[in-house]
Amino acid sequence: MTHLSPVAQRLRITFGKAGTLRYTSNLDMAKIWERVLRRADLPLLYTRGFNTRPRISLAMPLPLGISSECELLDISLRERLDFCEASLRARLLAVSPPGLSILAIEEVAPRSSAMQSRIISAEYRIHFHDRPERADLQGKIDELLGKESIIVERTRRRKRSVMDVRPLILSLQIDDNADLLAHLSVGDRGNLRPDHLLELLGMDDTYNRIHRSRLHLLAE
Repeated sequence: MTHLSPVAQRLRITFGKAGTLRYTSNLDMAKIWERVLRRADLPLLYTRGFNTRPRISLAMPLPLGISSECELLDISLRERLDFCEASLRARLLAVSPPGLSILAIEEVAPRSSAMQSRIISAEYRIHFHDRPERADLQGKIDELLGKESIIVERTRRRKRSVMDVRPLILSLQIDDNADLLAHLSVGDRGNLRPDHLLELLGMDDTYNRIHRSRLHLLAE
């Protein structure tokens, strides 16, 4: 016997984090979204069991202190909405905290695969408040990208591991404002955080601001 999915509609929200919201953890961000969606009175679908929760899913954790314009949230609804992006966006923004922006809302297939398994890379903009000499920064980039391998040691849950992070650096460029544009691998295939990249460049003690501008997903 075939059981139909209880999901009547699934929506994907592209949102941004700015201001003090940059220092909100992924877990707390999920709680914030729960409050926003409840206050907006959306027909959320809940998990079963004793401790029921809304069926919502954030795509990729964002390290603390980093702003973004490309975060993704999937929400499952028990009833279909007459979908109008502009009106729903206004409805959500009316009950959202400062620093939370909603950039797009789209309907996706109820049975679409989890976003976490499809994200492969992310783009970041790193702004240096004390702007380095362009030639010096380019020299650091060329030296790093010129290495065949970059072996780092990591300790997680008291377990040590070594890995080559060179394949995780997809591209590094300097734009016209002397910002560093970094395209880095994330997700199950390997993950390199932008603050760890700055350590590899010998620039972890610089006064900087990091912004995530795009997430790349595998096609369905």
